Amino acid sequence: MSDAFTTRELDVATGSRERVVDLTGDCETFLGDAAAGRDGLLNIFVPHATAGIAVLETGAGSDDDLLAALHTLLPADDRWQHRHGSPGHGRDHVLPAIVPPHATLPVINGRLALGTWQSVCLVDTNRDNPQRKVRLTFLAGS
Repeated sequence: MSDAFTTRELDVATGSRERVVDLTGDCETFLGDAAAGRDGLLNIFVPHATAGIAVLETGAGSDDDLLAALHTLLPADDRWQHRHGSPGHGRDHVLPAIVPPHATLPVINGRLALGTWQSVCLVDTNRDNPQRKVRLTFLAGS
């Protein structure tokens, strides 16, 4: 495999509660190794049917606001056709239609080109799956 395309898999413990997990530091560490000062794209992908990737501000309440908004849009009750797992678990399977399981972001001079308050986050509302995989892939420019 060429160094123009590099992948790393993260193990992320989300526990048994709904969480927004900031992955920005993990992305920066990965790019420090993989990008080596080059421009390109970083793809972040969560290979799970019940989690997503979001770019948002963290630490100022936006992460909690996102979870509250998801509760409003996707209540954890018995309306869902998908019924295995915890009560309301069917909503977790709808989550990736709202918070997609991927994001592709620019990398400039080996650094993630985020805005001042932006962070890369794993969004996990599934209390039944306490461990997640996240794949980071750097694709170098030509």
